[in-house]
Amino acid sequence: MFLARVEGSVVATKKEATMSGRKLLLLRPQLVDEKDPTKFRPGMNTIVAVDTVGSGIGELVLFCQGSSARLAAGLKDAPVDAVIIGIVDCVDVLGKQIYSART
Repeated sequence: MFLARVEGSVVATKKEATMSGRKLLLLRPQLVDEKDPTKFRPGMNTIVAVDTVGSGIGELVLFCQGSSARLAAGLKDAPVDAVIIGIVDCVDVLGKQIYSART
């Protein structure tokens, strides 16, 4: 599992039939900064993921990739490589909270 910030949405009107009705979001992975572990630094890449939990732009989410992505409910036969599986409430690193959805 990985952490990412939802940066946008993706719309594809023509797609594989098993993808019909699925919400696609654009994610930017978030990494704990090695120089200052009290902060995140954005990853270099972006990822398109299927949203299974109703997340939205600006939220910090948990996502998985690869064969694990198809283990999410209803995605067994869908051609997905990344899926959002949770919306993050808080992140603690080295005993310090570095993210809270409430602030």
